[in-house]
Amino acid sequence: MQTKKLALTGAAALCALALVAPPAQAGPPAESVTVTVMGTSDIHGNGLNWDYFKDSGYSDSQGNNIGLAKVSSLVNKIRAERGADHTLLFDSGDTIQGTPLAYYYAKVEPITQGGPIHPMAKAMNAIGYDAVTLGNHEFNYGLPLLATWIKQMKAPVLGANAVYDKSGLPAYKPFVIKTMKVKGEKPIKVGVLGLTNPGVAIWDKANVEGKLRFTDLVASAKRWVPVIRGLGADVVVVTAHAGDNGMSSYGGDLPIENASALVAEQVPGIDAVLFGHAHNEVAQKFVTNKTTGKQVLLTEPAKWGQRLSVLDFQLARQRGKWVVTGKSSATLNTNTVAEDPKIVEVLKPQHDTTVGYVNKVVAQSAQNLSAAESPYKDTPILDYIQHVQEETVKQALPDNTLPVLSIAAPFSRSAVFPAGDIRVRDVAGLYVFDNTLMAVKLTGAQIKEYLEYSARYFNQLAPNDPVDVTKLTNANNTPDYNYDQLSGVAYDIDVAKPAGQRIANLTYEGAAIPADKEFLVAINNYRQSGGGGFPHVTAAEVVYNAQVEIRQALIEYATAQGTIDPSDFAVSNWKLTRDGAPLF
Repeated sequence: MQTKKLALTGAAALCALALVAPPAQAGPPAESVTVTVMGTSDIHGNGLNWDYFKDSGYSDSQGNNIGLAKVSSLVNKIRAERGADHTLLFDSGDTIQGTPLAYYYAKVEPITQGGPIHPMAKAMNAIGYDAVTLGNHEFNYGLPLLATWIKQMKAPVLGANAVYDKSGLPAYKPFVIKTMKVKGEKPIKVGVLGLTNPGVAIWDKANVEGKLRFTDLVASAKRWVPVIRGLGADVVVVTAHAGDNGMSSYGGDLPIENASALVAEQVPGIDAVLFGHAHNEVAQKFVTNKTTGKQVLLTEPAKWGQRLSVLDFQLARQRGKWVVTGKSSATLNTNTVAEDPKIVEVLKPQHDTTVGYVNKVVAQSAQNLSAAESPYKDTPILDYIQHVQEETVKQALPDNTLPVLSIAAPFSRSAVFPAGDIRVRDVAGLYVFDNTLMAVKLTGAQIKEYLEYSARYFNQLAPNDPVDVTKLTNANNTPDYNYDQLSGVAYDIDVAKPAGQRIANLTYEGAAIPADKEFLVAINNYRQSGGGGFPHVTAAEVVYNAQVEIRQALIEYATAQGTIDPSDFAVSNWKLTRDGAPLF
């Protein structure tokens, strides 16, 4: 198996071959073969089956395992069963962010400063990936770190629709054609087109604005699939970091976020789409292409290395060319195999370093603080985030005369500050995203609208319905991280009322807030850049943006104080009500 690097030269390279196979001819049976494409997605920095926040092996209520070491064992098994020359291995993105392991080698000992090879590059190189596609989280740590990781990868890293802002030319390799030298058969060419998520333009605006644009997935595929076919690909697979529901978590200013099924439906010449981003398990799904009427295979392998997608393509020789005559896919559970000792050994030094880092004691907690009820109650542990954000902004703007408020969301219901020693992993488990702190200027009227938007998170509760906290939240599939709580003002959320009419008793220092009164609001960069679609914040005046990482600010504040005591910062300033009566 080898990569055939092909330059695009001349008009001929841009011509598509006919996409409809000629009818089978009568006579002797056609030469046939089955080849297998394996796929992962949304690995998110999980190399081993390890939970760095709990400092123990990973486990969840469904019995899932995680990590590339588990994936590797399944890959080895498939290669042994099918023959390595009959297999390829692809990934659909979100690889280098998501765990303390990934954070450590981006921020504590960054690979850009003459540091070691990134652990995800080490593991993927050892496993033998054939192509990897960029996810939106690849851009979290900036373009220089991304460029270093790409250089460290042996597999080509793809992103056809990430283009230079000024020229519109691809900033990354759009596709690759893999030539499979199957023993006893004529070579088979498998083209793989990588597409990333347009939301990068919002979510990592600070890293990409003025440098990169992210074009529509369907339009990009329509440009490149004919090129891949024209260069002789017998099979075309799209690896897309986009879900399949045709919807977006942002407005209509950018191309559709979750466009994988649309690509399959609207772009002729694609045999299969290996997709990610949504963190769902889709073993096998078929979409009919509107132009050719052919069935396009789609599959998504969950997240974190919990599953491996296995796509089988049956090919027959017709008129001297390989033609796909059948295809199917399945997802394999990585909890059925042990970790590959080779990958465990490859990652051990960096894993051990990370374990040492996350177990550093940074402070003492006066009592046990849990985030379990944070989605529906005002909890001290989220007040700690609010307090640190407010104090950081106040100290950075000593001449400011406006009141400083703060927003925070319940990122993790399982986060706990145990009584006694607080370690880095406890803080990291509370604030699991690599966001930076900003502050914007908002008026009282805008804050009211912001809170109404946030309160859509709750399902409407009828007068006599029992209060079931398992059914109270996540209305319209709104994730916990898109439910913002505001500190510095007091308010009620009446869940008996319809969305848009829920905020009551909104006050500042005991008085109703005038519509034109101005505030500074501490906010994270994801929200300020438009993540979640909250009103007003993207157009608001930015008054603070020192690129301070919120998680690091939480750690440093705890270290400086020595003790985390709710009596120093906890303020019960919001509550849920039903027709004005407290819900709890």
